[in-house]
Amino acid sequence: MSDLLSGAFVPSFDNPLEMLLACHGKIQSQCATLQKLLQHLSSHSCDTQAQQAAQAILRYFDTAGQNHHDDEEQDLFPCLLATPNAEVHELIARLLDEHAVLDTAWQQLRPLLLGIAEGRATELDIKSAEHFITVHNHHISLENTQLLPQAAKLLDHIQLETLGKSMAARRGVVFSST
Repeated sequence: MSDLLSGAFVPSFDNPLEMLLACHGKIQSQCATLQKLLQHLSSHSCDTQAQQAAQAILRYFDTAGQNHHDDEEQDLFPCLLATPNAEVHELIARLLDEHAVLDTAWQQLRPLLLGIAEGRATELDIKSAEHFITVHNHHISLENTQLLPQAAKLLDHIQLETLGKSMAARRGVVFSST
């Protein structure tokens, strides 16, 4: 689907693999905001911009980020595990382990961001923030280069439509196949 104003491609739920890829881009954008927030705090402390950035990161990872993991863990991974592909099964086991690492990193970072968002804190733990960014970048790279290409090869049109419908429903969006 094209954005009528810009002509840029905007993924939709009728192509769930492209939607997952776009989500990875949004996660990377939020990680870039987190990196900028670290730099901003060192020179501007916890001003309004810092609070707004922290709020945006919290909002994203508490909602869209969680939906993204659910898309994979509840829908995509089970579809792929139903295929007789041992390589993909091993990859999914690895990705599930990484999801646990990502969740732990978020649980460590979230209260720190909340302090910034509420104006109660003036700095973030640099190691926690950088770890969060690093594990996400690694994970996204693995999914983009291995998981999504394998899913494109292994899943048929009906499986992809079912995946798209589930992803849309998770977000309260009406699915409309084009």
